[in-house]
Amino acid sequence: MREEYMIERQGKKFVLYAGLLDEAHERGLRSIETELLQVPTVENGEVAIARAVVRTEDGKFSGIGDASPDNVGRNIAPHIIRMAETRAKARALRDAINVGVAALEELGGEEQTSNASRTPVVTSGDEAVRPQEGKAELPATRKQLNYLEVLISDVVEDGVVKFEEMVGKPVEKLTREEASEWIGRLSGKAA
Repeated sequence: MREEYMIERQGKKFVLYAGLLDEAHERGLRSIETELLQVPTVENGEVAIARAVVRTEDGKFSGIGDASPDNVGRNIAPHIIRMAETRAKARALRDAINVGVAALEELGGEEQTSNASRTPVVTSGDEAVRPQEGKAELPATRKQLNYLEVLISDVVEDGVVKFEEMVGKPVEKLTREEASEWIGRLSGKAA
């Protein structure tokens, strides 16, 4: 898995869904099929459950994903079914390409969106380096910005202008961490 698709949260490494999908395509992804197993209702605690089946040149792999207002951030809560589907696809893709770390999108609740407990990490070779207080964070990579532009056009009404209003700054001014966070958020909505 390419390092640009890896992210660290609270001392643990996670992979981005976009990276799983990219790697699967490089390894001969043939199809992804999803099925909604449980529609969220008041009676079942608004829990959506989805199943994904990934087919590659190496075989068939499946995964189950769930989502509810209790295990997603408040920005994702209106999109429970799509998040359950994204989580199911992430699990199936991880098995298909042999990735042992969880996808960021599989995290629950505010872990995905809370800035309070995060320390940005910049990868330098094999070691993770935490920026020192007062040092500027690295800007988003061109690849991150390109991917964000695609996600924004698929998900955000009124495109980049509306996205910049939501974020409070131009897309090209995002840090790598901010870009990763928004990629995670928007890829869940695009699923």
